[in-house]
Amino acid sequence: MRLRKREERQPVYRCYSIVSGDCFACKSIDNTSFLIIDLCDSQDLFDRISKHAGVFSESEAASVFSPLISSIGYCHRLGIAHRDVKPDNMLFDSRRNLKLADFGSAEWFGMNERGTMTGVVGTPYYVAPEVLSGREYNEKVDVWSAGVILYIMLAGVPPFYGESSADTFEAVLRGNLRFPTKLFRSISPEAKDLLRKMMCKDVPLGLEVYNFPPLPCD
Repeated sequence: MRLRKREERQPVYRCYSIVSGDCFACKSIDNTSFLIIDLCDSQDLFDRISKHAGVFSESEAASVFSPLISSIGYCHRLGIAHRDVKPDNMLFDSRRNLKLADFGSAEWFGMNERGTMTGVVGTPYYVAPEVLSGREYNEKVDVWSAGVILYIMLAGVPPFYGESSADTFEAVLRGNLRFPTKLFRSISPEAKDLLRKMMCKDVPLGLEVYNFPPLPCD
């Protein structure tokens, strides 16, 4: 278990460039240093899914999914696994560019010769089964989580769920991926095949972000 020192929350300010007019988020660190990052004041993906009643067309889903995979791939090339990829952590700036946020559970697997990690982290519905099982895992856990997000965008419901967190975890561990006809009647075979490869319990056969096939309707 990781224990973190409780820190006093500092306010975040909106600032803008007098040159470009672009807005940014500005946070004071120690009264002398400031952290300036992109301002994401649009709805996050969780809110967008709720607004859509949970169902995106394949083209709409691809427009979100493609930059998500690019973001995850960028992290993996740096040897970093996010480990908590979920709609709440997918923010959008004023130009609707996707930003992957909240690296509080991230791990630098690049410092490990085997490229593996341990520790139960993540969020119900999105966490990969190898994380829940308590064994070592690799960066592909982020690919599993992204697959869950794509499934939710297309179907409006998560692929693995239960009445409680414990029931949901059991469903994830079973990994019985299904495509109910009522929900997937209009979804292409290519999209379903992509989901199968992303949420594959056989980790060595699972997709890496480096060898993704062309996205449907991308």
